[in-house]
Amino acid sequence: MSDVESLKAEVKKLNARATQAKMDLHDLSEELPTHWEKIPEVAKIAFEAHAALVDARKRLAEVS
Repeated sequence: MSDVESLKAEVKKLNARATQAKMDLHDLSEELPTHWEKIPEVAKIAFEAHAALVDARKRLAEVS
């Protein structure tokens, strides 16, 4: 598998993870004030997932 194909696969995987994290954050927001104490944990997961996705997209753009 080439570097480009590998990065495309990584972006696809990270996109799915970021989308799920976004949905989890959205679901939590709709449940508020129930489970309010989970906000930092869920937000951190969403932040890290999106940061990893942005980084992978930048690396893909550099090699494409």
